[in-house]
Amino acid sequence: MSYRVAMDIGGTFTDVVCYDERSGAVTASKAPTTPGDLAEGVFAALGRVVDNPAEISFFVHGTTQGLNALLERKGARVLLLASQGGRDVYQIARGNRDRMFDLRYRKPVPLVPRQDVMETGGRLDYRGQELVPLDEEAVRAAARRARAEGFDAVAVCLLFSYANPAHEVRAGEILRAELGDDVLVVLSHEVAREWREYERTSSAVLEAYTGPVVRRYLARIERRFAERGLPVPVHVMQSSGGLVNASYAMRRPLQTLLSGPVGGTMGGVAAGRMLDRGNAICVDMGGTSFDVSLVVNGRPDVSAEARIEGYPVLMPIVNLHTIGAGGGSLAYAEAGALRVGPESAGAVPGPACYGRGGTQATVTDANVVLGRVDPAWFAGGLMTLDVEAAGTAIATLAGELDLDPLLLAEGICDVANAKMAQAIRTLTVEHGIEPREFALVAFGGAGPMHAAFIARELGISEVVVPRFPGAFSAWGMLEADVRRDLTHPYFRPQDVLDGPDMARNFATLGEEALAALSSQGVPEERRRVEHAVDMRYEGQDYTLTIPLRDAAEPADPGFLETIAARYAEAHTSRYGHATPEAPVEFVMLRSTGFGSFPRTAAAVPKVPEEQAEHVRDVIFDGVVHRTPVLRRAALDGELAGPAIVVEETATTVIPPGCVATVDPNGFLIVKVDSL
Repeated sequence: MSYRVAMDIGGTFTDVVCYDERSGAVTASKAPTTPGDLAEGVFAALGRVVDNPAEISFFVHGTTQGLNALLERKGARVLLLASQGGRDVYQIARGNRDRMFDLRYRKPVPLVPRQDVMETGGRLDYRGQELVPLDEEAVRAAARRARAEGFDAVAVCLLFSYANPAHEVRAGEILRAELGDDVLVVLSHEVAREWREYERTSSAVLEAYTGPVVRRYLARIERRFAERGLPVPVHVMQSSGGLVNASYAMRRPLQTLLSGPVGGTMGGVAAGRMLDRGNAICVDMGGTSFDVSLVVNGRPDVSAEARIEGYPVLMPIVNLHTIGAGGGSLAYAEAGALRVGPESAGAVPGPACYGRGGTQATVTDANVVLGRVDPAWFAGGLMTLDVEAAGTAIATLAGELDLDPLLLAEGICDVANAKMAQAIRTLTVEHGIEPREFALVAFGGAGPMHAAFIARELGISEVVVPRFPGAFSAWGMLEADVRRDLTHPYFRPQDVLDGPDMARNFATLGEEALAALSSQGVPEERRRVEHAVDMRYEGQDYTLTIPLRDAAEPADPGFLETIAARYAEAHTSRYGHATPEAPVEFVMLRSTGFGSFPRTAAAVPKVPEEQAEHVRDVIFDGVVHRTPVLRRAALDGELAGPAIVVEETATTVIPPGCVATVDPNGFLIVKVDSL
């Protein structure tokens, strides 16, 4: 057993990367995704990189099953059980408006209608002490209704269960005894043991809504592996950038919500480690969307909460910003001006150059007209592009706008690049981060084609294009650690802080995290735990997470002064100011267990291939340049732009004035000149 395999299951293709532990060779391929039975696409992709599946020693994949169910509103039918008097918490939500000046703004429609919310008696106070016993008969009534009306899941969110989960635990026991395994029972304190009632309810509902879909899919994948005699456990990427095995993912399916996209972020972490770049902006440009994430000081940018489709969720999640900008984004005229996206041509009919019936101009068609794509070797030669159809689509739109077709084609790319640059500013400049201090790691099928132009607009001097950019998210999954996140509410103002007590609580959380890693099969020597505390100034609502040196640090004599100084520094970095003299308070303890696997970071063997070079006309800034088209596998030494580099999963465009080199690990490093 020597193959480590990772897969990223997308809407059109299933990307696969295989690492041979014996030779250090990394191979990548793809197979069409099979929506009717995703397992068929998985095994088809496996067959393209592994001759004998029995030799697979490790398998991990990212899935968008839960996210797709949410986006398409095809999730489970959920019954919500709330505390007496708290039936409308989920419906009322918050009063703030996300878009202040949008007159048509509407809050997201709740995933559970009000008639599907039931109440149960029983009450705890804010310290978790019981005031009224749980009404067990009301819980049984909820179970009877769930069974009679065919609900797929029951979410339980009772007041102050983050302080004491006893009532929720008992309610869960009753529901599971009454309903068996046919109905998923979700307890809010297991999903998010954190304060803020609406956010915790929303998190529990999201897990109940997406959970049955994810559980069925993972059970089917594991069953197919067993039927084919594959002894390797199935691992799944979490939204936090860590891995868990399928059995845990089936218990906590919400953790897989952004399973696919975060693989690229973890690839960025690994690339930064190999290249000694601590800061990286990761951009994934596919056919429909453009995803941005950050690596800061060698670590993924992870938040303790997020909003997905407008619904708040309390769980560690990689900060991703997504816009509708991809190779298939449609260009059109609106009020006499050029617009690009967010609508996409999709896989079918796709861009006009695909020859599948598309007639509207897209970003890919513009690149074809500009000569920036080799039509005979697109996607490694798997597809031959229709240059004439692309030209017709661009010319038609150019006629509407009374522009020269070549000028319009470059304008389409410029508009798309400006939108993508603005998406990067949303995660950087708007949070006090200077993008010029970062390298731009570009991947996805279209990312390397636009990366140098985006970097120029932002003043970034270096672009990193990994091997197999179209499958980079899958490769990143091979570089991720097993991760388990634990929390413990700990509301303490600074004047009553008991440092040794906080240290004891951290020690307990650390032991639980190590035990969780052990249950995931991580050897003892590969386990570690990191600790942090959520803090705020007294009177503030939201918190910042401040890392600790170790679990024992709160017991140090000068801990309060040290941690307050760290908080002031973090506050300044995030908001541009701090109030060091103001008292602080502590809200939440966080411990994260990490279990590392052997790294795949071996040098990519050079493929013995002669350079199949030809020259074509390519337009840059309105000027025609005779530009070489080169095979990446045969690149060596330094390459000055303009040049087009083609490979199996992507095309890299190196504009005039830029210089590219290949590093020993196979990364293409492009030095970008400033405008």
